[in-house]
Amino acid sequence: MTLTRKAFLLFLLLFSSQALLAQDDDFVFYSDLARDWYQGGDYFEWTSTTEDNNDAKVNIFYRTWGDETKPKVVLIHGFPNSSFDYYKMIPFLEDEYHIAVLDFPGSGFSDKPLDGYNYMLAENAQIVDYFVREVVGFEDFALYTHDRGVSIGLAFIGNYLDNPDPGYTVNYHFLSNSGMFLPLANLSPAQMRMLDVGTAEQMIAFRAAQPRRTEGEQEALAYSDIFAFNQGNISLIYVGRYLLERQVREVSWLENLPRSPVPVAYLWGLADNVNPVRISNHVWDTYLNDREVESSFWVLPAAGHYPQRDNPEEVAKVIGMALTGQVPDRESENEFMRRYGANREVEDAAFIGHSKIEELDFPSSIEYTPSGYRVID
Repeated sequence: MTLTRKAFLLFLLLFSSQALLAQDDDFVFYSDLARDWYQGGDYFEWTSTTEDNNDAKVNIFYRTWGDETKPKVVLIHGFPNSSFDYYKMIPFLEDEYHIAVLDFPGSGFSDKPLDGYNYMLAENAQIVDYFVREVVGFEDFALYTHDRGVSIGLAFIGNYLDNPDPGYTVNYHFLSNSGMFLPLANLSPAQMRMLDVGTAEQMIAFRAAQPRRTEGEQEALAYSDIFAFNQGNISLIYVGRYLLERQVREVSWLENLPRSPVPVAYLWGLADNVNPVRISNHVWDTYLNDREVESSFWVLPAAGHYPQRDNPEEVAKVIGMALTGQVPDRESENEFMRRYGANREVEDAAFIGHSKIEELDFPSSIEYTPSGYRVID
């Protein structure tokens, strides 16, 4: 690295740190969607538990919707985005549920320290625990996780199972598209470049030089605003290092599924090219298919990596079915599949039943022979 480039990056980090102090009041929104999302939320303070973060304090953004007396749902976002990923789905849930979301450090409207802060999955799981206990005070809730948030959720469930008195009950666990088993993922070149110091610095310099989007379609403007808030275009390069943590811990986290007594609904957008359906097939067959507790597998044929954005109403339907006891048990799932499949719309989730391989005994008065099908006397 040349001295000029070092000086540029140092200036960039110093500028970003100063911007953190002012942006809450001075940040210019170009999207009403993003502005409304921000103004509807609040903050709580978190002291980092990661050793190398030296007890750094960060402010974490969160929001809630719905009647506080209704059943509770916590939505956990993925990478590189934020809780805003659920903005299309929440309207289909908020009349029936009390919903809570948060932005993890480095994402959305939360703080994004750029002074060597480590954005760790294991710590994010601790943040979820603190959030439900101390901030929103949920005593009984369902957990919905997506992408990077699936690893956070699996770590959180492991902590929950190991705690004899967590202070709350997780009543349902939803998982959707994620590279939760990296050997079967199709990682993009950009994701790989975040994991090397040299190429990551190039990405930081490139992203910092890009002008803000100031006009256009509202959703695109909203994501542009949120990435720009507190220098999120830069912090995501550091958040992206979570892949290194997932690689080491993914199997131990996945092993929390078969030992968990929490019912699971597994949803997958079929047109996901980064996290192909081969991941969900492997995770289902290895960790979920043989569980005693209720487990269901749903494929959304019209959705890609973001089912909650591509097919929000259809995902909300699955959540509602699961939380109102409409998921069939193993004995009745074949009949359910025929009945549900006969009435589902094109974009609705398709139900995938458990695999149970056994020899068929056809109740037939006809038998096969090489010479032809013959009536049994």
